[in-house]
Amino acid sequence: MIVLRAFASLICCVMLATGASAQISLVPPAATPPPAASKPAPPKPKRHTPLKKPTEAAKKPDEASKKPAAPAAKPPSPDLPKAGDISPEELAAAAVNEDPNIDLVYGAYQRGFYRTAFRLATQRAQQKNDATAMTMLGELCANGQGTKRDYAKAIEWYKKASDLGDREAMFALAMLRIDGRAGAPDREAGVKLLASSAKLGEPKAAYNLALLYLDGQTLPRDLKRAAELLRTAADAGNADAQYALATFYKEGTGVEKDLDKSVRLLQAASLAGNVPAEVEYAIALFNGSGTSKNEVAAVSLLRKAARQNNAIAQNRLARVLVLGKGAPMDKIEGLKWHIVAKTAGKGDLMLDEALAQLSPEDRAKAEAAAGKWLGTQSNSP
Repeated sequence: MIVLRAFASLICCVMLATGASAQISLVPPAATPPPAASKPAPPKPKRHTPLKKPTEAAKKPDEASKKPAAPAAKPPSPDLPKAGDISPEELAAAAVNEDPNIDLVYGAYQRGFYRTAFRLATQRAQQKNDATAMTMLGELCANGQGTKRDYAKAIEWYKKASDLGDREAMFALAMLRIDGRAGAPDREAGVKLLASSAKLGEPKAAYNLALLYLDGQTLPRDLKRAAELLRTAADAGNADAQYALATFYKEGTGVEKDLDKSVRLLQAASLAGNVPAEVEYAIALFNGSGTSKNEVAAVSLLRKAARQNNAIAQNRLARVLVLGKGAPMDKIEGLKWHIVAKTAGKGDLMLDEALAQLSPEDRAKAEAAAGKWLGTQSNSP
């Protein structure tokens, strides 16, 4: 099954809660109140995003001049050919070794053989009137994978699949309609498609429809309906919806205030890899708010989120390391993260003072460590 991702994340919750993590101060000094939260902009639809993140083999574009060698009999490794075309027989051999039930079209896409995926999907769409293959063709045309980028053609394929009842095609087509990728934006048509997709159980459609009810521009503002849609998406495992709904329960927005439910949703979103949820859940664990207090687990989550360049996590991690709360005191490492967070706009007067009090040697170490981290990130692909 093709898995599409939502166009927006982490938006609806910050509108109402104004960023709960920005309001909670982890082990703050007595004289330093938490910084005031600024009012964020309303949610705005973004362009349609690709299918489920491909494997490492899918990260490079096709090269017409290179044909990959046939895979060995043993299960394929991450070093499987990264570009070009591959025969259905070769693809089937690789797929059967890995999973005998794998779909060859999706298998080709996952391995980065976009031209093969395009060719096989075209055959299936034309010969079998297969909606899933049509959705794949729409995705490949929209992203210029295995064929030239062509939004009009993508819309054509998505429309055919939508007419056959494919909820993911409805969702993808809604995104293109709202964003106006092949003509003038048509938010009304996009909303209808989102509603149809959500009704068929597509969690990303339910999540993004909730954003529109929260925004109050395309649809009348309806917090209760937004909460219902978020609950549908959250129950289906959508991490963005879990994080947003957690904020609704924390603030009592569209639902009855329930801190326990909020924390459980934060935990679920955190386990699914939602970075802002990791930060919020870490703060809840550290403070014992809505859950058992666990400073060690909290610091571990803050480290994880900090390494993913979340400035709030970097700031909170800096605090606990400088103060030695929940982790051994390490002012150099802590102030390294303070410098990194400050570069991203997350300043902290208490940590500025701690940095000023370091010896010249230790300050130089902290600045060098921060510089190394920032240099590594700027050179990342």
